[in-house]
Formats: sequence, C-alpha cells, structure tokens
Amino acid sequence: MSRATGASGGLLGAGAVISCPHGGRATTAAPSDSTVLMDGHPVATAAHAYVVTGCPHTVDGVPEPCVSVRWTAGSTGVTAGGSPVLLDISAAECFTAAFVPQGPPVVQADRRKVTVR
Repeated sequence: MSRATGASGGLLGAGAVISCPHGGRATTAAPSDSTVLMDGHPVATAAHAYVVTGCPHTVDGVPEPCVSVRWTAGSTGVTAGGSPVLLDISAAECFTAAFVPQGPPVVQADRRKVTVR
C-alpha cells in the first residue's frame, strides 16, 4: 500500500454496505485480487466495478433503476495493487443502464479509519 498527503476517511472493504439513493443494493461485480486485506477481506479500489440490484426508482411510472456505481477516487495517494483505495468520502455516482446519473450512493462503511498525512 502506498500513500501521499491530504485526506482521511473510512476505508471501504467487503463489510461496507453500499446502496443507491433509492435503496437498491450495490455489490462488487467480481471478486478482488487485492493483497491488502481488512479483517481478512480485500479493500475496495477504484478498479472494482459495482452493480446495483433491487433499485425501485421510476420516472413517470416507467422503471429507471440504478444499475451501476462509478467511483472517482480522489487524490488520497493511497493505493492497493496499483489502484486507488475507496474511502467513505470517495466521490461516486449511480447510473441507469442508459448512463443517466441518479445521484451518489449511500455508504455505511465499517469504521476502519485511514488517515493520510
């Protein structure tokens, strides 16, 4: 794990509960090959793809569910396996299948604090 300066937040790992703004559940699309572990589970990185299931969002009665989450890893400088790690303060957006932005995900992270100095 490497580090740089300027940010702090809760590290996201397999125990984090992530949902879309409408209550759908977001999970990683593939298992991580990260060698950095938190409580025996890989830490989440910007390289992970997240899919959303169970989003009930509709627009004028037409289903427009969130189907994915895209993360924008900040400039924390903390990496695992060459990819920026995700913190509970990392910017992200939920999208429909047509890539329409739906709002940021709701993150209930495990309370593991990472501070980069």
